[in-house]
Amino acid sequence: MNLLTRTDTQLFYWLFNKTNNRNSSWIRFVSKTGDGYLYLFAGLTLFLFEPQHGAIFLYSALLAYSLELPLYVILKKSFKRQRPCDLFINFKAHISPSDKFSLPSGHTAAAFLMASLLAHYYPSIALLVYAWAAIIGLSRILLGVHYPSDIVVGALLGKIISLLSLLILL
Repeated sequence: MNLLTRTDTQLFYWLFNKTNNRNSSWIRFVSKTGDGYLYLFAGLTLFLFEPQHGAIFLYSALLAYSLELPLYVILKKSFKRQRPCDLFINFKAHISPSDKFSLPSGHTAAAFLMASLLAHYYPSIALLVYAWAAIIGLSRILLGVHYPSDIVVGALLGKIISLLSLLILL
């Protein structure tokens, strides 16, 4: 476990240091696309204007997020992993995190959940939405609020919950 933690920390610093003394506004923007407003907009737009899969997509997303959010909170409170910006001395993140703990990344979980559902119903955009979800995860490291392993766990959480919601509804 010590090797994993050390590797995770080294990878975190290597990635975060790419943003030292640079304008991180584009990274903040990318991260903001994972705040949830875009998901609601996409779900409602598809529901209203896409007759083939729009309704079932929205229902799948609502079910998935209703499962993901409580599980995410339980995991955060169970692991209680300190964020890099709270743990490291003389370290300043580019943003203030929205909550206290780091594992899993909620932005990444939500992004991969949405990407998985979109890829399921609209396979032609799968590469685009998974790339977008991965970039959201990367942005959380570059902003200094998550370790790489937080991103991996968040991505797995989002993917698993999306599959579970599809199993329930289909």
